[in-house]
Amino acid sequence: MRVTITLACTETGDRNYTTTKNKRTNPERLELKKYCPRLKRVTLHRETR
Repeated sequence: MRVTITLACTETGDRNYTTTKNKRTNPERLELKKYCPRLKRVTLHRETR
């Protein structure tokens, strides 16, 4: 039931991270604060399809 997703930076659009999530328990899009190497700071990253 776990699927691999890609996290993209909301400010630059770079796809920096991949992770997995359980679609049954978390059907909505995942949002995490992660480090963006281009901006050299922590920004919000959202799940992309």
